[in-house]
Order: sequence, then structure tokens, then C-alpha cells
Amino acid sequence: PRALVPVEGAVGAVHTPLLTQDEQVDVLERLDFVLRNISELRREVEELRGSLQGLAAEIVGEVRSHLEETQKVTRRRRFPFPRERSDSTGSSSIYFTASSGAANTDDGESEGGYTTANAESDYDRESERESEEGEDEVSCETVRTARRDSLDLVNEDEAHLLLDSSLEEGLGQLLQQADRLHSGDEQEKREGFQLLLNNKLAYAEQKDFLWRLARAHSDMCELSEDAEEKRSYASDGKEELEIALQKWDHSAECHQWYAVLCGQLAEHESIQKRIQTGYIFKEHIDKAIELKPEDPKSYYLLGRWCYQVSHLGWLEKKTASALFEAPPTATVEDALQNFLRVEELSPGFSKAGRVHIAKCYRDLGNNTAAALWMDLASELPARTKE
Repeated sequence: PRALVPVEGAVGAVHTPLLTQDEQVDVLERLDFVLRNISELRREVEELRGSLQGLAAEIVGEVRSHLEETQKVTRRRRFPFPRERSDSTGSSSIYFTASSGAANTDDGESEGGYTTANAESDYDRESERESEEGEDEVSCETVRTARRDSLDLVNEDEAHLLLDSSLEEGLGQLLQQADRLHSGDEQEKREGFQLLLNNKLAYAEQKDFLWRLARAHSDMCELSEDAEEKRSYASDGKEELEIALQKWDHSAECHQWYAVLCGQLAEHESIQKRIQTGYIFKEHIDKAIELKPEDPKSYYLLGRWCYQVSHLGWLEKKTASALFEAPPTATVEDALQNFLRVEELSPGFSKAGRVHIAKCYRDLGNNTAAALWMDLASELPARTKE
């Protein structure tokens, strides 16, 4: 190319080159040199980008390995042996006590859908709590460090995809393990509670993690013998779900376990408090059924509520009438229909449920049906001391 400019003269404009031919060649060579450097730089950037993404993936893998190792260590943790418990009878109040009937479920739920872990000495609990806090800090700091490093190494979208995928996979494995431990014996329930506590900082914003953590608190409340320990476990679990329900009001499990923990917390309260808790219990169980109408456990809990209400004592009825404009009402027929609904959805769901069907038929004067259901109940294994 030739760059020309007009030069005015006596006759007219004459075009002369702005650059000489040698200067034009020199400029072209320089441009070619710059283009080659840009191409090489672009290639080096791509190579560096690939290596940094690989490094981020390695960091995520290390985080996952650390979480898995923490879980293995937790499984090997030695727990104190549970002390023997004396048999207790169910309460006749509106709410369900920790000793209320349990459910033999296919998915490993305990019979009442709300049994928990064992009693430990104050010294053992403090020692384990200190150990758990240390492990939580290490696990959480590792996750935070990996998150910061990965965000520095790769762009933000890719970093979030990598970390979210890894954490989601780890959460799925954790929840499966927690469900398996919850369906086991007392020792396994305690182990499951400890496992969830150790991972709380990493998954505290996950709905399915939170309601399982609350369920584990309910397990611990059920298995503890000390009244203050029971109250503490139930209160902590209830607080976890109060936070969860602010964000996930559409979760049937959150409503279900919130109702259970409210009942456990009111176990040693006054008659007025127990009656008030009964309204809360019924409200959240109804909500759980509305959200998940095919869950047999919700109908089992509602059946227990109806049966308790139909057998309220004179003092409780008078107290409810004096304190509330509309005292709770339910009949034995209501309880029976809910228990039969459980059998319809999941035959053999609960040994205690079949016993309650027999009790309902007995109360209604049908002794033949009562005997039949007692025989059917005896065919199921006992999953709890009750």
C-alpha cells in the first residue's frame, strides 16, 4: 500500500508518498512481529488456563478426600455404652412424649418416626463436644481455603460449578450414610448424630441436611435418660428447624420433625403448655400431609394425636376449655382411620401402629377385629423398647 498526500503547486495537486518504500517494509515487518507475539501469548494463556483449571480440580478432590476421611474417623469414634433404661408408658397428653410408639419403616425410620440417641455423662458430652468443634473448624477451614484458592485460579462461574458439583456429591453420600445410621441401633443413631454435627458447617444451608440433623437431635432426646439432656436436644433440634422453615416452608419433612420435636420439648411442661403444643403439633402435621400426602409416617403421627386427644383426662379437658375458645377435638374413629391409612400406604409400617388399631377396635367394642390386629402386630419385629 502507498500512503499519499496532496501537495499544492502552481498547476495542481501532486501526490507524493508519506513513507518511503524501505520505511513501509520496516513497518510491515514490525507489525508481523507484533502479530506473531500476540499469537504466541494467546497460546500461552490458553495453556496456563488449562493448567490452572486442573489445579482447581485437584484442590476440590483434596477437599472431598478430607471430608470422607473425617467421616471415616467419625465412624471409628468410640462411644460410651448405653445404660439400661426402664420401660415407660406412653403419655395421655395431647402431645407425643419421647416414649410414644415407634414405626417399623422400610426407609429406616424408627417406630414413632421420632426416636433418638443415648444418654451420656456430662464429662463425656463435654469431651466429645470439644473434639467435634475442633473437627468442624478443620473441615470448614479446608472448604473455605479451597473455595478461595479455586476462585483465584479460575473464573468465578467455573469455580462455582466445580465446587458445587463436589459438595453436592459429598452431601448425597453423607445423607445416605445418615439415613442408614438412623435406621440402626442406639449406637448407630449416636454415630449418625455425631456425623451430622461434624459436617454442619459445610452443609448448614442445605434443607435435606438440616431436617436430618433435627431428626438426629430427636434421636438423642429419645435415647437420653437425663431430663435436662432431653430438653437440650429437643430444644436444639427445634431451633434448627425454625431456621429451616423460614426458608423451606414447603418441606414436608421439616414440618413433620418440627412437630415431633415440639412434642418432645413439651414432655415435662405444664398442662397449659402441653395443650398449646398440641395445637402446634396438629398444625404442622396437617401441613406435612398437605405437602406429601403419600407419606405414611405423617398419618401415623396424626393417628397418635387423635388417639391421645380422644383419651384426654378430665383435668386436661377442663384446662383446654378454660384456656382456648376451641379445645382440640378428635375421636377414636378419627384415630382408627389414620392408622388404617398408614397400613394402606405401607403395610407393616409400624408394629405400634397395628397395636393402636387393635386398641381402637377394642375401644369401639369390636373385640374380634382387635384380636386380629394384635396377631398381625405380633408378626412384626420389635424395633424399639416400647
